[in-house]
This record gives sequence, C-alpha cells and structure tokens, in this order.
Amino acid sequence: MKIDLHIHTTYSDGAFSPEQIVDTAIAQEMNVIALTDHDNILSCAIAQEYAKSINADLEIIQGVEINTLYKGYEIHILGYFMDINNSDFQNLLKTQQNARIEQTKKMIELLNKKAGIKIKFEDIKKLVAPRGSIGRPHIARAITSAGGTQNVIEAYAKYINDDSPVYIQRKTVTPHEAVEIIYEAGGIPVFAHPVDIDISEQLTKEMMSYGLRGLEAYHRKHSPAVVEYFSSMAEKYGLIVTGGSDFHAPSLSYGTILMGKNFVPDWVYDKLLDEKRKIQLINNA
Repeated sequence: MKIDLHIHTTYSDGAFSPEQIVDTAIAQEMNVIALTDHDNILSCAIAQEYAKSINADLEIIQGVEINTLYKGYEIHILGYFMDINNSDFQNLLKTQQNARIEQTKKMIELLNKKAGIKIKFEDIKKLVAPRGSIGRPHIARAITSAGGTQNVIEAYAKYINDDSPVYIQRKTVTPHEAVEIIYEAGGIPVFAHPVDIDISEQLTKEMMSYGLRGLEAYHRKHSPAVVEYFSSMAEKYGLIVTGGSDFHAPSLSYGTILMGKNFVPDWVYDKLLDEKRKIQLINNA
C-alpha cells in the first residue's frame, strides 16, 4: 500500500486543489491519503466527491491540522476521524478562522503604515480557496505581488517573523486544548512533526492526559534515526505512530510525488484504524 496521512490543499497553504490532489494521488498509485489542511476541513468532502465521480480506488480520510502556540513554540496537532459536526470542534475551527482573519487585517494595516506597502484584504483572500484558511504564505505572496519585496523568501525575512514591526502573532489555542477537543469529538489527536520541538517528549507526556493518541514519526523532515527515535518514544508511552509527506507544493527537490522519499509502512494505517475502533467502542459504551 501507498499511504500519506499529511497533505495540504488550496483550502490552506497547499498549491493543489482537492481535485488535483486526487488526480496526483491516483497517478502515483496511492491507496490511502488524509487531507489535513490548517484549521480547515472543507477539502475532504470535495476530494471524496470527486474521487467518487471518477470511480477512483482511493481512500480519503478526513483530517485536520490545528496550529497552536505554547511557551513560544508553534505546535501543530493533527486530527483524524473526528466528528466534524461536533459543536466544540466546530467552535474550535471558527475561533481559529476568526483569529487568522484578525491577524491578517492587523498586518495589512501595519504594512501600510510602517512599510508603505498597500495591500487589500481581498488581495490575500483570493489566494486561498473560498472559506479556506488564510496564513502567512498568502500574506507573503501578497506583499511580493504588491512590489513590497522581490520574492516570497524576502517577504518572510523582512515581514513574516516575530522580530518584524509589522508582524502580529495570531491568537490561538494551546496544543493541550486542541488535543482535548479532537479527542472529545471522537478523533485521533497526533503530535505533528515533533522533531521541530526541542521539548517534544515533555510535551508529549503532558498532552497524553488530554487525549493525545499518536506521534507523527514518519515525515519528510525525519531522517531514519529520527523515525526510530519517535517510533521508540511512541512505543514507550503506548501511542500509535503515523506519518505523511506534509505535502504543500511540488518542488525541484521534492517533485510532484505526494510521498516523495517518505515511506510510510502499511501497519501505520492498520494501527490508525485500530485506534479509531477503540475510540468508537469507548464512546459507544
């Protein structure tokens, strides 16, 4: 089986529409994918409907990636199989979306006042799918399009960082809150790309008491040694292991293959399904 449990679309900061993701997954002979847009779940139903319309033999899992902040760290929490109609989960998404809009509008104002870069909210909004999640990549692209920088990399260096006088930190939930809400909605909360966080083990132990059920050991950033490290950590604490490419866009080094060089073994998906069944049994007890 070919499995990728971490993919982004134009409903957050991905370059491909849900339909393009499906077409690419089929071309790469994928068997299972999860769409995990930042603070957004809208792409999955579109992808599933499209896959059905073309009779694609492709399983598409409902996922999400919640952006959180904790002690100066930006921590991402993946969720799988949650009840997307759960009221607390819906409120979480609404809160996250409103915070993204508030952050963007405040930055637009500061870019105008302090940097002389004139951007309209509509200029940024059109860079993401309708009702999609606006984020830093869209702001950076808008800055470049307005002539504020030569390229997106320069926009990040000058304006999209904590030290910039025009950057506004987004209001968001803690990772503990995100984990709890996903778990209470019947989902499987997973610590995404934990290699980015130097307090990952301590944070893992903390989040377990809120419902954390997995670690993303397989990731394109993770070397074989890192995969082994987080797989061992997962075994140590009784957590499941997940993995994915964290695909956003094709690149010269990464290519259009969703999996890239990232290999996720079949048993990862089997364990995820086992965990889903356990949570269903608990909820139905």
